[in-house]
Amino acid sequence: MDSYDGVEKLRLDEVTDPQPGPGQVLIRTIYAALNPADAFLAQAQYPAKPALPHVLGRDGVGEVIAVGTGVDGVRPGDTVAILHGNAGVETWGTLAEKTLAGAAEVVPVPRGWSLEEAAGAPLVYLTAWQALTQWSEPRPSTPTTGAPGAPLEAPPVPGSVVLITGASGGVGSATVLLAKSMELTVVALSRSAQKAEQLKQLGADYVFDPTEKGLRKQVLAAIAPKRVDLAVDCVAGPLFNEIIAMLGFGGRISVVGRSGGAVPDFNTGTLFFRRNRIGGVSVADYSHPHARAAWMQCVERLDKLGKRPVVDSVFEFADVKAAFARLSQGPMGKVVVKIGG
Repeated sequence: MDSYDGVEKLRLDEVTDPQPGPGQVLIRTIYAALNPADAFLAQAQYPAKPALPHVLGRDGVGEVIAVGTGVDGVRPGDTVAILHGNAGVETWGTLAEKTLAGAAEVVPVPRGWSLEEAAGAPLVYLTAWQALTQWSEPRPSTPTTGAPGAPLEAPPVPGSVVLITGASGGVGSATVLLAKSMELTVVALSRSAQKAEQLKQLGADYVFDPTEKGLRKQVLAAIAPKRVDLAVDCVAGPLFNEIIAMLGFGGRISVVGRSGGAVPDFNTGTLFFRRNRIGGVSVADYSHPHARAAWMQCVERLDKLGKRPVVDSVFEFADVKAAFARLSQGPMGKVVVKIGG
């Protein structure tokens, strides 16, 4: 990435092999996975502004081929996934044959998972977990930079209604699965009839097309006499005001994305009488120990459901631009790039 003119300007080139420093591991990347945040960063629409040239990609799986000084518990030959760190943000990421990561930032591939599944799961599952659990208990406000990490809080009460916008995407499909593991009633929104059927197979109780007239009436009729307890919003845009109107007393919205653009004509008065709350989600708020604990929760819950992360498609390394184009179309699950063998 030579500029902030978007992923369409990415180029494939040879660079010097990175070398692991203290506490780091060098990974031969096998699969990387794409996130909307990668495309936002490439358009200067993300808080991080790394020096150029830059290599995108924060998700990936591969073989450890070297370790730096002070590394314990990770050895050459281990197959690992990058869980949570600066790769692809402030430092060069996984869209490369070799990637550096902190030893504390990698985890083993869960038993029974394919490498493609493991490559795309960490960021979206940590995001979904935080979106679902961040409201369970009050916590003091702390700055995210340098913070000790968001506490792991209890999931919502079983039977609560969670509404998920952009439910077919990476975070959306992860949220559906985790919400079902928590015994929540899941209302998913998707514009595609085909994806609606796939979401039902994942466990969604109801799926609605957000572009249909009368969406609010349809949702509230389906879940009556309840209203929405928690919304996980990956879209924003005009739909956001509709979501607020569906919330019950004390209902909350966890804001994950904004693929639908800015929220028009937002009226703060709509929050008053049902005491609704809105809060952003940021995986960067997790310390490494908290991220690992949250990840283990996600893996265990998927195992109990007998489910695995959803992979939409796998592209060859030379076809990264086409992979980003697929991401922009709205995939069902994760878009993965095969880097090496």
